[in-house]
Amino acid sequence: MKIDVLTLFPAMFAGPLDVSIVQRARTAGLLDLRIQNLRDYTHDRHKTVDDSPFGGGPGMVLKPEPIFEAVEKLADERTRVVLMTPAGRPFNQALARELAGQEHLLLICGSYEGIDERVIETLVDDEISIGDYVLTNGGLPAMIVIDAVTRLLPGALGDDESSHDESFSHGLLEYPHYTRPAEFRGMKVPEILLSGHHAEIEKWRAAQAAARTAQRRPDLLDEKSGGANKPARQKENL
Repeated sequence: MKIDVLTLFPAMFAGPLDVSIVQRARTAGLLDLRIQNLRDYTHDRHKTVDDSPFGGGPGMVLKPEPIFEAVEKLADERTRVVLMTPAGRPFNQALARELAGQEHLLLICGSYEGIDERVIETLVDDEISIGDYVLTNGGLPAMIVIDAVTRLLPGALGDDESSHDESFSHGLLEYPHYTRPAEFRGMKVPEILLSGHHAEIEKWRAAQAAARTAQRRPDLLDEKSGGANKPARQKENL
């Protein structure tokens, strides 16, 4: 899989993506990750990427010219162009799996007050948000998407089954885990996990996952049931 990241702050990506699973995937050739500096696609002396908004208002807006040039150079018919923005659809495990099936992702990191709408209307295939809050720029959200997607690539984890039973993989939070010692400071591991009865252990884990989800994230259970009583989320505009 290939991922290009278009950002004003490439230095942010040094470190988090150079360790652990993402780095192993890159070393193994499972992930071709390239960080692109948006200023490299400007042609003026000051490498200008932003300007004041038409109609007035605070802050600056990313200009269309360098983004169009970058996308037209980096993307082809296989590319899914994604804008990281708080106005996008919520990122979740199902969307991570969807993105992991793509050949090439081009992640555009929004900055400042926003991005010229003509970029979104013409170039962007998808807008993604990691939560209902605002960050300084789209760099951290892009890293989160890269990490979540990479660990779903075949061969990225030591055991591909690991990603199948994690939280959100089946619409539930994951069941609790225990390891040695069987008793620690008077706290004992549930007897069922020591029994060796695998069918009963699976039933216990399923029940624990459902109970934990009901307690901590009842909204997930509503989604599994179809969310008949929840209003549809409407996409916002930048």
